Amino acid sequence: MSQLFSPYQLGGLSLANRIVIAPMCQYSAQDGCATDWHTIHLGHLALSGAGLLIIEATAVEPDGRISPFDVGLWSDETEAALGKALHSARAWSDMPIAIQLAHAGRKASVAQPWRGGGQLGLDEGGWNVHAPSSVGFETYPRPPRALTTDDIARLCEAFADSARRSVRLGLAAIELHGAHGYLMHQFLSPLSNRREDAYGGSLENRMRFPLEVYDAVRSVVPAGYPVGFRISGTDWVEGGWDMEQSLAFAKVIKARGADFIHVSSGGLSAAQAIPLGPSYQVPMARAIKQETGIATIAVGLITEPEQAEAIVGTGEADLIGLARGILYNPRWPWHAAAQLGASIKAPNQYLRSQPRQYSKLFA
Repeated sequence: MSQLFSPYQLGGLSLANRIVIAPMCQYSAQDGCATDWHTIHLGHLALSGAGLLIIEATAVEPDGRISPFDVGLWSDETEAALGKALHSARAWSDMPIAIQLAHAGRKASVAQPWRGGGQLGLDEGGWNVHAPSSVGFETYPRPPRALTTDDIARLCEAFADSARRSVRLGLAAIELHGAHGYLMHQFLSPLSNRREDAYGGSLENRMRFPLEVYDAVRSVVPAGYPVGFRISGTDWVEGGWDMEQSLAFAKVIKARGADFIHVSSGGLSAAQAIPLGPSYQVPMARAIKQETGIATIAVGLITEPEQAEAIVGTGEADLIGLARGILYNPRWPWHAAAQLGASIKAPNQYLRSQPRQYSKLFA
């Protein structure tokens, strides 16, 4: 039996298989509100047969958006717009849908990738950004303002408010974005956090804000509701965040009750030197799983069914995250199930597409 297509229990959430659609920014919202593009995007991914779909990085306040076109969940209007897209997807799919709550910090206020992705000027629709310290992202000309302790308390409540809205929308789980150089990662890494108060300096202090966010979110969701973190296992820069610190963080959040950790890497510094290759981030997920026992999602150049099967089957990770690969091939889970001799759920309207040689593919 394929391990990739075996069921998995994530906190109080039952997943049909181990395939997770990782959050992928679409830069297609209007004033934080999901649009028809999100209805199409989430709808077709919800028909893919994956075990879980996680909505893209969703800002908890307007200044926390990466670009002016990011999805948000900070108001009744943004909640209603996302609810509309979810309603359409759920009309045709029972796939669990989760959300990633995020704040971009010093990496906010940039153009869409297909328009260069650089920091927008204040006369171009951009805004002044904030961060743990007044240390800017290397390629952006406008430096951030350092957050005050009052700002930090306000942001914790903003995450909690977005979590409440997530629960009201019926979302199945919450992933907190502490990776890719965004705000919580900025607090964690000594490269971006130069504070001299209780939120900077030692590892314990640098972990304080992400842990306070976690506690604020956990306090407003129901018992058994899955909450986890996405982290960058390493900055890939000497003197930055690394696996030793990631292991320490994973132990602390597991002790606090976190249900999973989604292991990525990089994104904080333009000086990063990433050794790209198939499964290049999987060893980090394996180390965290072995050291802490927390449920792990592995992601990063996992493209082949046998590759994914081996990762899960050998216990390197509990779940597999697919991102760009499932945009390129939205039926990747179908093809993987066919190749691995498993069965998968497909919508009634597509049952006639089952190839004759895979007569037992569609459950």
